[in-house]
Amino acid sequence: MAERSTAAVDVADNGGDEPPPAEADEASTDGTSQAGDPENAGPEGADGGQAGKEPVPATPDLHSGHKLAGRYRLEECVTRLDGFSSWRAVDEKLRRAVGVHLLPADHPRARSVLAAARSSALLGDPRFVQVLDAVEEDDLVYVVHEWLPDATELTALLAAGPMEAHDAYQLVSQVSQAMAAAHREGLAHLRLTPGAVLRSSTGQYRIRGLAVNAALRGITADQPLRTDTEAIGALLYAALTRRWPYESDAYGLSGLPKDLGLIPPDQVRAGVHRGLSELAMRALANDGATASRQEQPCTTPDELAKAVAAMPRVLPPEPAFTAPPEYQRTTYQQGTYGRPPAAVAATQPVVAPPPPLQSRTGKALKWAVAALLIAALGLGSWQLAETVLNRENDTTEPTTTHNRGSEGDDKAPVQLKDLRIVDAREFAPSGSGIKVQDVPNAIDGTSDTAWITPRYVGYANFGNLPNRKEGSGIIVDLGSVQDVAGIDVAMYQGQQKAEVLAAGEGASAPSSLADFPHRLTNLETTGSTIRKTLTKPVRTRYILVRITELPPDGSYGFRGGISEISVLG
Repeated sequence: MAERSTAAVDVADNGGDEPPPAEADEASTDGTSQAGDPENAGPEGADGGQAGKEPVPATPDLHSGHKLAGRYRLEECVTRLDGFSSWRAVDEKLRRAVGVHLLPADHPRARSVLAAARSSALLGDPRFVQVLDAVEEDDLVYVVHEWLPDATELTALLAAGPMEAHDAYQLVSQVSQAMAAAHREGLAHLRLTPGAVLRSSTGQYRIRGLAVNAALRGITADQPLRTDTEAIGALLYAALTRRWPYESDAYGLSGLPKDLGLIPPDQVRAGVHRGLSELAMRALANDGATASRQEQPCTTPDELAKAVAAMPRVLPPEPAFTAPPEYQRTTYQQGTYGRPPAAVAATQPVVAPPPPLQSRTGKALKWAVAALLIAALGLGSWQLAETVLNRENDTTEPTTTHNRGSEGDDKAPVQLKDLRIVDAREFAPSGSGIKVQDVPNAIDGTSDTAWITPRYVGYANFGNLPNRKEGSGIIVDLGSVQDVAGIDVAMYQGQQKAEVLAAGEGASAPSSLADFPHRLTNLETTGSTIRKTLTKPVRTRYILVRITELPPDGSYGFRGGISEISVLG
């Protein structure tokens, strides 16, 4: 058991007063304020107790239908708090939904909000909700960001109950890697709560409010790396137990019992994955507290991401199989439903067969049939003998194997074998897949099934769609770092422009093109297969087969895919 830590509750003290009500009670679609947020009742966390120390201008009095820059039309206010408001809006120029944060230009935090928004926009990492605009205009400062209507908040996911171990593993893996990348660029979140984490329909997690949410509240921290790491640990703890790892209730989650301290997740709820439970304690341990089983605490998101990568991979649960009901025959299926019993048919006289052919013509016909049968038997015997002889000759020839070596080498060539592929997923750098359910067809050991793209019209590069700028494809996972010496890929159709790349040796759940620095084949138009034996093996766990252009399908469209992927080592 470890001592309780209170340093991760990243709140902004409002002097004990309830915030003025907005048009919506909670910002479930914005992430800047939520019902049950400990900032109104919990202890002070990252240095954000500034609301009572300086006068805050009134929140701008705007209404639905107001336009900013003649472009962004305000639709619905989701937060009105501490001198700023957050809105769902419409970008009339690009015809898309966006989110907008508004505050007066003379607000004491206006300059820090603008600076945070511009720094976040420069990061350009698709794992974060992107800042689209940051402007000071007409005595207003506003920040425009992406709006993801098909994504679900972690708060809503946890409302249905604790996560499965595989889902919790993906959460801590993706969030820790994303925050490690942000900290390498000098950016911190400081308000990483369940309302700031979204899961898309493809299972990708995205983080909103990087630097901006903390700037809106005036939250700072002396140790931003430690603050964000402990916040990730709190998210993992909540995902495993559906409890908030502090005494106060928050984000719709019950806190821990008082006077018990910080107890491991596997002591809170039965059946919790032991490795993930230890990982949560290592991320939460600080201020003299230690993890439950004496591991070193993780003090930065990068250390936490490496600890996740060092764990054995947590596989998704096997799908439940329901036995079909036992087949029941009925009188209807037997054909007698509603019919009277058939009457016994009268006995019919048996017709005697015709006598055998006894004439001269009949005898000639019998001899002709006999000759044909003898000829057919002889021909069949000859073909059978030829087949047996060919098979014997084939057995004397050497068996074909994958060899690695060059002519003139004194050493015997190394025989390659197929490496086991434990998992595969779509390469979707934009966060949305195209045929996720068909990915297993590319690693099922047969080329009769395939992962096939939808049909795109007009352009071979996936219809020239913005979210397909980097193409698509399949990432295969070997389960652990292996020496990859060759690849053999059967394409669904020839004339596709494709390449094969490998991730770095220390990569964990890579998702963007930058995560695959090693080129195994050149980007070029392929035939029906991609085969390559490497002169020097590459140590990696993840292989990407990326397609950038599709072949025509014969009906003014373009379609491609991958039938089977084999990795040799």
